[in-house]
Amino acid sequence: MTQRNSGVLMHISSLPGKYGIGSFGQSAYHFVDFLVETKQTYWQILPLTTTSYGDSPYQSFSAIAGNPHLIDFDLLIEEGLLEEADVAGVDFGDKEDLVDYALIYQVRRPILEKAVQRFLSNDRNKALLAAFEKANSTWLNDYAEFMAIKEKFDNRALQEWEDKSVLARNEEALAKYRIELADQIDYFKVCQYFFFGQWKALKNYANEHHIKIIGDMPIYVSADSVEVWTKPQLFKLDSERRPTFVAGVPADQFSADGQLWGNPLYDWEQHEKTGFSWWIYRIHESFKLYDLLRIDHFKGFSDYWQVDGKATVAKEGTWQPGPGYSLFKAVKETLGDLPIIAEDLGNIDAKARKLLNDCGYPGMKILEFGLSDVTGKSIDAVHRCIPNSIAYMGTHDNEVVNGWYQNLSVEQQEYVDAYSNRKPIEPIYQAMLRVLFGTVSNTAIASMQDILNLGAESRMNFPSTIGGNWQWRMKEADLTQEHKDFLTRITLLYQRGNELNASE
Repeated sequence: MTQRNSGVLMHISSLPGKYGIGSFGQSAYHFVDFLVETKQTYWQILPLTTTSYGDSPYQSFSAIAGNPHLIDFDLLIEEGLLEEADVAGVDFGDKEDLVDYALIYQVRRPILEKAVQRFLSNDRNKALLAAFEKANSTWLNDYAEFMAIKEKFDNRALQEWEDKSVLARNEEALAKYRIELADQIDYFKVCQYFFFGQWKALKNYANEHHIKIIGDMPIYVSADSVEVWTKPQLFKLDSERRPTFVAGVPADQFSADGQLWGNPLYDWEQHEKTGFSWWIYRIHESFKLYDLLRIDHFKGFSDYWQVDGKATVAKEGTWQPGPGYSLFKAVKETLGDLPIIAEDLGNIDAKARKLLNDCGYPGMKILEFGLSDVTGKSIDAVHRCIPNSIAYMGTHDNEVVNGWYQNLSVEQQEYVDAYSNRKPIEPIYQAMLRVLFGTVSNTAIASMQDILNLGAESRMNFPSTIGGNWQWRMKEADLTQEHKDFLTRITLLYQRGNELNASE
């Protein structure tokens, strides 16, 4: 990432479409075409893993398995695994511009079950599934069994399962459920086959058109996850796999009580004893999906905020030392130099900065933070950007530009207008995108909501809140030629154009 370039942040779920949530179908291919047309280099997305409590892609049942909500039905129809009648008349909530997770959870499952049944009725498909199982033997069986057993217990969290023998992974109990839940286990396996097949085809299309995918890896896994079930030794848990300590952050601009994430913390001593083998494996698996990898909450590898597992707020926690450079040294020695981006936001102190420098990874600059500080002394100030960094106006956790600007004080707005040399008739989103693309950061990533000049209602996530997040979806009509032309113009003006697509 040493050349100047740019890209767009837009999660798959936010793509337009007719089945309640963005998917790997036609609109995703059209989005790649849009990136090519506007001379972009990167498409940045959020985690592709399953969503659980709160619908967050950062709280997943598995660190590896894909989100079946993103499987496209039209592609399954093309393969003969679904018929038009299977989806006709179904209410997916498409009248709204938001994802209705409760609704699609209910209505998509019966349709996917039909596709799975048709898939398994063909011997050739069974052979393809067997090959997929073999290639993914390190995680697929455990994931499918976990999900099937979880459903058996009314989708309750792992720690609330009635049968404590299967919670403890007693072999006799596991054998019993493998027989009883064989059909459900197959369902979850085949859905993963669909997911990875469709994603691979989409990523190949993007790469063939010189668009690279920036993926996102959460630092933590969910307490209600297959990893906690199958690898409890890697976490700080009690005998019933309940977290004795959980993750979060202290009081910050988002919450006076801090953010209580609730994820189990890692037993870093145990990880170090294994040579960080699980982390090496996890990062290796991630690079099967993505061309570049953004690692969330990089601060947690230098020091992490530890909160008692029974606490109700995060502010009473303590800082504890993380694994530091020894983890990334082991990753580099095993996997080589990898294109990793560090999400170095939050309580970044000298120790965290040293870890970033030791790794050599580019960090992130959030211009909304820098431009909100009228003193110009913020570490995210535009004039403090460095080439080895990724510049954003904001991430999925921040306001879109229009909402951000509206919430500034008069003094802050005047500072922003002066700093950007904003013309009286210039929309704020254009002024801010100009500033973003004009930074010295080698890479600039614009949020799709800002490119489309959308309002505060299009924000993706409010940290430390449950419900109403991760729902925004783009309308096809939002992407006008005017928006495309402006993005192309600033991309070329600030020398960020994808030269591989210069002739397209």
